[in-house]
Amino acid sequence: MAEQINLDEMKKAIGTQSEPSTIEIEKGMIRKFAEAIEDPNPLWQDEQHAKKARHGGIVAPPGLLMAVMMVGQGSPMPFRPPMPRILDGGGEWEYFKPIRPGDVLTVVGKLYDIREREGRMGKMLFIVSETTWTNQNNELVARALGTLINY
Repeated sequence: MAEQINLDEMKKAIGTQSEPSTIEIEKGMIRKFAEAIEDPNPLWQDEQHAKKARHGGIVAPPGLLMAVMMVGQGSPMPFRPPMPRILDGGGEWEYFKPIRPGDVLTVVGKLYDIREREGRMGKMLFIVSETTWTNQNNELVARALGTLINY
C-alpha cells in the first residue's frame, strides 16, 4: 500500500534549487553529438559553411542539451516520492540563444510544481522540474520543464 501523501508538506519544497553546475561546450563535443545522431547539417561541423549562415559560425544542435543534461544536477527534492512507481510524463523545451563552441553553460535545476490527480489506479502525483541553462554572459540559453508521474 502506498504511503499517505502529504501534499501540503511537499509543496513547501517548490522553488528549491540545485547547486549550479557548469559545462564548457567544445567543437569536438558538438561534432561527436552530430555524428552520434547522424545529423549531417553543416551548421554543426563545417566552419566555412557556418560562417556564411545567420549565426556566423558553428552552433550546437538544440538536442545537445538533452545529452549534457546528464552532467548537470537534477531538481532537488527534499522528499522521496511516496508511491512506488515513477513514469516519465514528458517535457517541454524552449531555446533562446544559439549554443556556440567556447560557451560555458551554467545548469540549475528547480522543483517547479507538484500537483495531485485521481487516476484509474488511484492517486497520482505530478512532480514538475525546471532546468535552465545560462551562458557565460548570463544570458538564458534554454529552459526545460520535465514531469515525473508518481503513482
